[in-house]
Amino acid sequence: MTSSAGLLTVKARFKERGLHDIRVDLTRPSVTRLFIGQLPDVVTKTVPYLFTLCSHAQRAAAEAAVTAAQGEAPRAFDSAELWLEVLHENFWRLLLDWPPALGLRPEKEAFIAWRNARQGGDCLAVTQNLLHQSLRPIAEKCLEMLVDRSTDEVAPDDGELEIPAAAPLAPEAWLDYWQGTAAQMPALPAPTSIRSVFLARLAETLAAVDALASGTPFPVASAGEGGWGVGQTMTARGILTHAVHVVEGVVANYRVQAPTDSFFADATALSSLLDNLQFASLDQARRGLNRAILALDPCLPYVAEVLDA
Repeated sequence: MTSSAGLLTVKARFKERGLHDIRVDLTRPSVTRLFIGQLPDVVTKTVPYLFTLCSHAQRAAAEAAVTAAQGEAPRAFDSAELWLEVLHENFWRLLLDWPPALGLRPEKEAFIAWRNARQGGDCLAVTQNLLHQSLRPIAEKCLEMLVDRSTDEVAPDDGELEIPAAAPLAPEAWLDYWQGTAAQMPALPAPTSIRSVFLARLAETLAAVDALASGTPFPVASAGEGGWGVGQTMTARGILTHAVHVVEGVVANYRVQAPTDSFFADATALSSLLDNLQFASLDQARRGLNRAILALDPCLPYVAEVLDA
């Protein structure tokens, strides 16, 4: 989103070598209120300017929701553009953010070179080169540092580690909730460990490179009827959902549910990553909390505080 996307505040207490009493406060501006009373096409054109992070995915989801609500055929979208957007976010985290969080040097120069060349004619070649020359080596080093259960445990064998499957797009379930026929909003699966989240993101990045090479259509899905519409697509952080209600040709209600909204609605997801971890010191606990937040990857600024109980 834009720089005024809000703020995430996370607090926890360090006692008995663990993190306890985790509290999450997610503050978001009511951006979608600007859409009320607007023509649907105005909304789809405005969305990329209000939600600048993953703007191509934001527009794809908005257009899918609007066309479904109005009973129109889905609009064409540029799959390569969307795959590159996902890769940009994933490369940023895996090359720039994760290494320093684990005491390693970031691959800043390699990432900048790729970012400057990614729109050129040799996009696929430079992407595959970044994958093999930079991402794979630094990912192996990161995995050597990522231990989930205690400070002295040997890193698990990745072949035996269960990597959570990506949640499927489910616009029909969201449409039921949007229309009020389902009481619960569809939930994202809770992650089980920081290491498995890292591995899942790495696997998704490899799959995105393969999809870019093969021209695989980017996943976008929709469901709608009678002025109600839901559009969904994937982002580097997970499923993005847009929901719209159109009445007499104008937007009566609109909602955006980003992965950050789901993962940080409460402390459940963070707790699932931290409950079984032990830390030798307050400083280690602070680093552990920041790694867990990085694993869930909020799309807005955050403040983390660990108090020594």
